Amino acid sequence: MLTRLNDWVTKALMVAAALWAFVLCFLVVADVSGRVLFNSPVKGTPEIISLSIVVICFLQAGFAIRSGGMLNVDTLVVRFSPRTQSWLAAWGALVGAIFFAVICYGSLDGAAHAWNSGEYEGEGALRVPVWPAKFVIVLGTALASLSYWLLMAQNIGHALRGEMPNFSASQH
Repeated sequence: MLTRLNDWVTKALMVAAALWAFVLCFLVVADVSGRVLFNSPVKGTPEIISLSIVVICFLQAGFAIRSGGMLNVDTLVVRFSPRTQSWLAAWGALVGAIFFAVICYGSLDGAAHAWNSGEYEGEGALRVPVWPAKFVIVLGTALASLSYWLLMAQNIGHALRGEMPNFSASQH
């Protein structure tokens, strides 16, 4: 149940990130066209783009883990037995889960501060609030950590059965 819910949420966030990236393409074209043709760029484009890159990356992190899209170097690992490979995959997932959990925990204060202080990027005509990006970092790292915990549990099961590891946690 938790695995299916996590899969659904990570896929939905990946689609949202892809749609946002698509929308940003139009913003960039409008900004460049405005600069070249009318000597009037779209105000706030650099701020929106810089915050959006962070949002897009962290919205897609959970899906990258669930789909097996994270970097995997298995040059040495493939020489071991399936059981050992699964234990090493579980260990790697544990390290990933802890890594993203630490980032999540470390991001909580920054997100709360951005919300409470009304932090923004940019000056003048368009001021872009920072708190949405900060909360997306918290959400994205929490989902990434959860995805790694689920992958670790799955690979422990494979190790106990002597099966090959699964680097993709999704049940395709």
